Amino acid sequence: MRRTLIFCLALVLVVSATGAAAGTTDLPYLGSSANSTLTLSDEAQIGRMVMRDLRDQNQLLDDPEIIDYLQNLGNQLAAQAPESAQRFNFFVVRDNSINAFALPGGFIGVNQGLITATANEAQLASVLAHEIAHVTQRHIARSMQAQVRQSLASAAALLAAIIVGAATGSADATQAGIAIATGAAAQQGINFTRANEYEADRIGISFLAAAGFDANSMSDFFEMLGRRNGLSGSQVPEFLKTHPVTANRIAESRSRAAQLKQNVRNEAPTYAFIRERVRVIGAAIDSDLQHYYTTLAKTRVLSSAQRYGAALAKLNTVNRDEATQELRILSAAQPTSPMLQAALGQALLATGKVLEARQTLQAALELAPRNVPLTLRYAEVLLQSDGAIEAHAVLLDLFNNVPPTPEQIRYTALAASNAGDMGDSYYYLGEYHLTNGDLKQAFKVLELALAEPNLSVVQQARFEARIKEVRDALVENRRGWHPEPAQK
Repeated sequence: MRRTLIFCLALVLVVSATGAAAGTTDLPYLGSSANSTLTLSDEAQIGRMVMRDLRDQNQLLDDPEIIDYLQNLGNQLAAQAPESAQRFNFFVVRDNSINAFALPGGFIGVNQGLITATANEAQLASVLAHEIAHVTQRHIARSMQAQVRQSLASAAALLAAIIVGAATGSADATQAGIAIATGAAAQQGINFTRANEYEADRIGISFLAAAGFDANSMSDFFEMLGRRNGLSGSQVPEFLKTHPVTANRIAESRSRAAQLKQNVRNEAPTYAFIRERVRVIGAAIDSDLQHYYTTLAKTRVLSSAQRYGAALAKLNTVNRDEATQELRILSAAQPTSPMLQAALGQALLATGKVLEARQTLQAALELAPRNVPLTLRYAEVLLQSDGAIEAHAVLLDLFNNVPPTPEQIRYTALAASNAGDMGDSYYYLGEYHLTNGDLKQAFKVLELALAEPNLSVVQQARFEARIKEVRDALVENRRGWHPEPAQK
C-alpha cells in the first residue's frame, strides 16, 4: 500500500506553518507548534483542499457507477469501526500504478491500477480496510504530533516534493524528494509511519473479517505486491520502499487472519463489472481497448463482465451500434442490474435513440428507486430531451436522501440552471465550492442565490441559513475577514 501518510503529514505541516500566507485555501487556524493535535473538523477541511487540487488537475476518475460501488464497499468496511464519528469518502485516482492512500478527513483514494490489478473483491476490500484503519487510528494527527519540531524550510521542501510527485505521477520521485529534503527528519518520520502500517494491517484485517470478507486476502494482496516489486524485503531497506512488503508483514497478516472467526460471503457480482469499467473509463485516449478485448477473446470465452467492458470500449468509436446491441443482450440477461441498464441507456443516448433511452432508464428506476448512477443517467437523458425541470426535480429528490459527490452537486446546479431556477443553481454551486473547501467563493455564490428575485419562502430561509453558517465559519477561520458586497 502506498505510504503517503508522510506526504499528507508534510502538507499539514506546511499549512500550519504558513496559514497566514495561504489566503486562498480557507483552512482553519491550527495554532502554533504547541497545538499539534488536529480536530476531525480541521482534518476534513484539509482533506477537502487536497481533493479540490486533485479535481482541478483532472486526477479524479469521477464516474458515477465506479464511485457508487466503491463508496458502498467502503461503507460496509467502515461500519465495522466501533463508535467512529468519521465520515468516509472514497475516490479513484487516474493512475495505473498500484497504490492507495488516506488523506486527512476520511478521504481515501485508490488508484485505478490497483483496482484492475486485484484478483477479487476481497483483495480490493483489504486495501480499503487498511486505509480506513489509518483514519480511525488518527495516524495523520499522530504523525504531526511526532513531527511538530519540523522547521518551516524542511516543510516547504517536503511540499515541493509532494507537488513534483503529483505532477509526474511518480511515488518514487516523491519519496526521493522527501529523502533529499529532510534527511534525518524524513528517516524518523518513515520509521513512525512504519509502525502505523503494521497497526493499520492488524485493525484493517479485523474490519475485513467483520464485514464478511476473507481475512487472508490482505496477505494475498501483499504477496502480489511483493512479486511485482521483484525484490524481497530483506534485499531492500524497508524505509526506502513505497510498498514495504516483507516476509514478516505477510506472516503477521496470515497469523492475524487465522485467529479470527470468519463467515465469508460470496463476492458481489458487481465487482467484476466495475473492474472492467475502470479499465475502460480510466484508459488513456490513445489506448486500443478494442484490441485488448479482441486479443483476450482469442484465448478464452469472455465473461459477461468482459463483454460489458468490450461494449463500453466501443461506445466511443464508430462501433456504437455494435456496443448497443451487446448491451441489449447483457441487460436482457440481467434485467435487475442497475449498472447494465444504465449502460444501455447511455448507449441508446449515444446512438440518438433518446426516447428509448428515457424509457429504459425510467423503467430501471422503478426497480431501483434513487439508485445514484441510474438517476444521473436518467437526468442526462432528460437534459437532452427538453426535460430540464424534471431532471432538476429527480436530482433534488435523490440528493435530499443520498449524500452527493462534489461533481454531482455541480451537475445539480447545471440542471437547475437549465430549468430556469437560478436561485437553486447558485445555491448548489455554492455547495459545490463548500465541498471543495473554498469558503470565500461559496459565500459569494450564495449571496448571488439570495439576491435572485422570486425566491420561494423555503428557498429564502434555506439560503439565509446557509450564508450565516458560511459567514460564521469564515470569521472563525480567518480573524478579521469581512464579507464584500455581492456583484452580479
